[in-house]
Amino acid sequence: MEEKDVDYVLVPLGLGIMIIYHIWLVYTLYKHPTQTVMGLNAESRHQWVFSMMSDPLKNGVLAVQTIRNNIMASTLLATTAITLSSIISVFVSSTSNSNHAASQLVYGNKTSLLSSLKYFAILLCFLVAFLCNVQSIRYYAHVSFLITVPAFVGQREPLNYVSRNLNRGSMFWSIGLRAFYFSFPLFLWIFGPIPMFVCCIIMSFVLYFLDTTTSFTRNLHSYSMRDKIEASQNENV
Repeated sequence: MEEKDVDYVLVPLGLGIMIIYHIWLVYTLYKHPTQTVMGLNAESRHQWVFSMMSDPLKNGVLAVQTIRNNIMASTLLATTAITLSSIISVFVSSTSNSNHAASQLVYGNKTSLLSSLKYFAILLCFLVAFLCNVQSIRYYAHVSFLITVPAFVGQREPLNYVSRNLNRGSMFWSIGLRAFYFSFPLFLWIFGPIPMFVCCIIMSFVLYFLDTTTSFTRNLHSYSMRDKIEASQNENV
C-alpha cells in the first residue's frame, strides 16, 4: 500500500475507535453513572455542596478556597492551550505563505493539503480545550458566590442549582482535558498514520482505565450518595 492509502485507512479507523469509545462513555454516564468516575464525582460534588451550604458561616472559607483551586487548574489548562495554539499558528505561518496555504486548502493541492489538515486538527483541539476551560472558569466563579448563600430549611432547589452549576464547570473542564488527550494521536499523525493508529488504541485502553470504576470504588461511594443526602434533607424538613 502507498503512504496515502495507509493514511486513508488507518487515520479514520483510529479516530473511529476514539469516537466509539466516547459514545459508549456518554451512554454509560447517563444510564449507569455509578460505573464511571465522572458519575461518582458528580454525586460527590452534590453532597459536598449540601455540606458546605448547610453552614456557610463555618464552611464558607473552605468552599471558596476549594473553588479557587479549581479555577487555578482551569486557568493553567486554558493558558497552556492558547499558548500551544499560538506556537502552532506561528510555526505554520513561518513554514508556508498564508495565501499559498489558503489556496492549497481551497483548490485541493493534495501534496500539502494533508499536512495542513494535520496542523489544523491539532490547533482545533487546543482551541476547544481553551474555550472549554474558559467556560469552566465562568461556572466556577459563579459557584464561588452561590456557595456562601445560606440554604434555608426545606428548600432543595438552591442546593440543586448550585450543584448543577458546579457539575457543569467540571464537565467543561473534563471536555477540555479530553481535547488534550485527543491531541496526542494527532501529534503522532505528523510522523505517520501507523504511530497515530497505535496511539489511538493505547489511548482508548488508558482512558477506559481512568474513566471506569471498580467494585471497591462503587461500594466506597455508595454510602455517601444522593439517597443519604435526600434522607438528611427530609429530616431537616
